[in-house]
Amino acid sequence: MKDALIFLIDTFTRLYLLILLLRFWLPMVRANFRNPVAQGVLRYTSPAVVPVRRFIPAIGKIDTATVVVALAIQVLATILILSILRGTAFLGALGPAFPAILGAAFVDLASLSVMMFIVAIALRVILGFFGRYLGPLSDLLNDLTEPLLRPMRRIVPPLGVVDLSAYFVFILLIALNMVLADLRPAI
Repeated sequence: MKDALIFLIDTFTRLYLLILLLRFWLPMVRANFRNPVAQGVLRYTSPAVVPVRRFIPAIGKIDTATVVVALAIQVLATILILSILRGTAFLGALGPAFPAILGAAFVDLASLSVMMFIVAIALRVILGFFGRYLGPLSDLLNDLTEPLLRPMRRIVPPLGVVDLSAYFVFILLIALNMVLADLRPAI
């Protein structure tokens, strides 16, 4: 029963965090917010982010309210999962481990962001390989991944119709995720 509960908490938390991270990254990559998928992201995340934005303004292009909400959700999910695993009260899981939980939450969010880009690049390559255009989703994938692929194309230009930039960015992102895994503090 504990495993199923932890699975549900972790899965639904990660799904919502992915949507929050999309909200964070879309303005950073200058995505089109008239895109219906981007509008959906805003619609699902605004109830959590807009009230926080009243107290925590953006710093330049960085949507700090979204970061704070995502971090709070990640910390709460981690504490809840630790409480279930250790069989302790919710607040009993905090104790002196809170700095490690906070550090792990930062690293987990960064790792989830990297995974989001890896999946977006993989989907873009697969859809391009089959010549599929899925309307707003394809446009959003292009908006999200192009800032990563464009600089790599300057280093590794396309070989005719074969664009290897996605392959190299894919490898670099996987390596970055390995580094993040090593940086994650033990809880």
